[in-house]
Amino acid sequence: MPRSPFIWLQHALPQHGLSKLAGRFAASENPLVRDLLIRRFVRAYGVDMAEAEREEGKYASFNDFFTRSLRPGARPLADPDRFILSPADGAVSQLGRITGGSILQAKGHEYSAAELLAGDHVLAERFADGSFVTVYLSPRDYHRVHMPVAGTLRQTRYVPGKLFSVNTATAGGVRKLFARNERLVSLFDTQLGQVAVVMVGAMIVAAIETVWGGRVQPHGRAVVEHSFPANGAGAVQLAAGAEMGRFLLGSTVVLLFEPKRVEWLEELGELSVLKMGEAIGRRV
Repeated sequence: MPRSPFIWLQHALPQHGLSKLAGRFAASENPLVRDLLIRRFVRAYGVDMAEAEREEGKYASFNDFFTRSLRPGARPLADPDRFILSPADGAVSQLGRITGGSILQAKGHEYSAAELLAGDHVLAERFADGSFVTVYLSPRDYHRVHMPVAGTLRQTRYVPGKLFSVNTATAGGVRKLFARNERLVSLFDTQLGQVAVVMVGAMIVAAIETVWGGRVQPHGRAVVEHSFPANGAGAVQLAAGAEMGRFLLGSTVVLLFEPKRVEWLEELGELSVLKMGEAIGRRV
């Protein structure tokens, strides 16, 4: 049962309809709508525009602003031969081991790797006793998602679902939140074995985009899979720190690693603030 009026309201609202409506405003290039949204958003959330490549008045739409690029050098990368890189700006929601196939969502709440991966128990077994980290992107954050390690894309899975908010309050009050929300699972072959990068949609998130396929289009209730070659035409090979996707309005990224591949840095814990490209774990 919902534990607060905020969570109850999320159950009651037409999540997808509300997100589509927000998406229309966010995509508008009408100067009055665009400039009002951007100006109020920057002030309300304290967005650091000094990091942005373009000034506040130089965006075609709110979406263009929200997925803004950063000025060169704004996010230096840690040594990718030694470390796992943070995939995004944000804060650690949870991190640790995938114990018995379960991933910690919040105190008192868990979900299974198989549920997150669209019910694929065979794939989930690959990550059993492995490592995970969940990174929450707040509204003020830079909203492009980057590679934590170098890898070759082998498969994507679009998983339809709900669009609950993914903030701390909701993570503590909605069971199996990240395995219930709409998401895109991207599986990469890397020097550390297979790595899953899961981009989780949320309330008011207008869309998820990838660098290889553009905007991910919802496909009703069906899970949609795409496979990619390891080399040659159609191969997608990305360096550590390279952009892989972006959220049109904020959300969460979950990383899964195979066992004995990663040691998270000791100083990281729940609510640790992250910048894209900084070290979050050591390669084993």
